Amino acid sequence: MSSSAEKSSTAKSPLTAQTIVLAGVTWAVAALLFFLLFGATPPGESPPTWYLLGTYIFGFVANLSAAILCLRNWRSPQIVSGRNVWLGIGLGLFLYVIGDILFFLWEFVWEQDPVVSPGDFFYLLNYLCLSWGMMLAVTSRRLNLELKQWIAIAAIGIVGMALAVWLSLPPSMSGLASTSQTPTAPTPAATTPAPAPAASRAPDWVVKLEEDLAPLDKPVTLIYTVFDVALLIAATTLLLAFWGGRFSQSWRMIAAAAFCLYIADMWFKYAATRVPDYQSGGILEVFWVFSPLLFGIGAALEYDISTRTPTRRAGRRRS
Repeated sequence: MSSSAEKSSTAKSPLTAQTIVLAGVTWAVAALLFFLLFGATPPGESPPTWYLLGTYIFGFVANLSAAILCLRNWRSPQIVSGRNVWLGIGLGLFLYVIGDILFFLWEFVWEQDPVVSPGDFFYLLNYLCLSWGMMLAVTSRRLNLELKQWIAIAAIGIVGMALAVWLSLPPSMSGLASTSQTPTAPTPAATTPAPAPAASRAPDWVVKLEEDLAPLDKPVTLIYTVFDVALLIAATTLLLAFWGGRFSQSWRMIAAAAFCLYIADMWFKYAATRVPDYQSGGILEVFWVFSPLLFGIGAALEYDISTRTPTRRAGRRRS
């Protein structure tokens, strides 16, 4: 008689790994084409509303799908790498979805540009959960890295920290003030009064909340920097720890997902401080779509190989 583990291992999911990988690649190509074809706007002009809405849809679908796939791994008792690993990653992606919804309300519905929004706190929790899940995956293995690999991890951590600190500095202190600011001709004296500012669409409690959160700008920026560096180190360690073996393919996807998240964060940090009048939706923000897609593909590959791997208990002879 087959055991319950054998029965569950032979049960076929309607979503095969091949289907999920194909869907993820298709969504990534569609997102890349969308950002490339419609993301370029003339200087001084804002992207059209439909474009901004499209960027949110691409990111929202990718993050929610990846969260569901990671939480499916958490629910499965056959996952080889450990269920808590996928609980951390899945929970982090789900928190990112909540952060996106809040950021969408602030930016798209109420047309606000706050220094700190409630969505930032969910993004920070996302980093915390992702780092926890990835470090659990690393510590569950017996790390046997060579000295040169430890040196590579340390070097990448130092470079990542230096880049994050440099981007956090004001442009006047980082040597880019002369390149980001173009000389302008003297403006003649105004002959007509300036137009009155448009009335805010945000409710009073939203404006009040923004004012209350504004003093947290520097601490939140510092925490973002620390988490970005921690995520970069975790991804590098993960890549080296799972370099070979049967399960390396899925964890390479997870490491690549973390690298994509780091690239998108660094670009946004650069653009927000050094690109005049930067509007959301820049081409490199597509890495915020690639990242959850790679998390989802990694989760699907891990689920597929775990459920197809015969457990040791199933191979033992019952007494």
